[in-house]
Amino acid sequence: MRQVIYKELSYQIIGLAMEVHNELGFGFLEKVYENALMVLLKRERLEAKQQHPIKINFCDEVVGDYIADILVEDKIILELKVVDKIIGIHKAQVLNYLKATKTKLGFILNFKNKKLEFERLVL
Repeated sequence: MRQVIYKELSYQIIGLAMEVHNELGFGFLEKVYENALMVLLKRERLEAKQQHPIKINFCDEVVGDYIADILVEDKIILELKVVDKIIGIHKAQVLNYLKATKTKLGFILNFKNKKLEFERLVL
């Protein structure tokens, strides 16, 4: 049987994302959902860093800088989207964030449609 990484925290985050989606609906820009999710994460007393910087190293030199939308409890990266559908490039983006930060778990949360779409990615 496979162990789920950060199971309770994952359920809590997805529940909060659903709460944001249910309250705001769809059609806003990504930043609105990001800010709303931060409000709920703070309400739940979860440590969350918005616009968390990620440095990409190669041969001991920084070769790139990226920004993860939200890092929760220094354990889970959240990448928020407002797109028709989560596709491979979105998954690759989060997997690269996980590799660069040595974080084990990430979620893509897509707020564009009538129903919240999310993808769980494990490194």
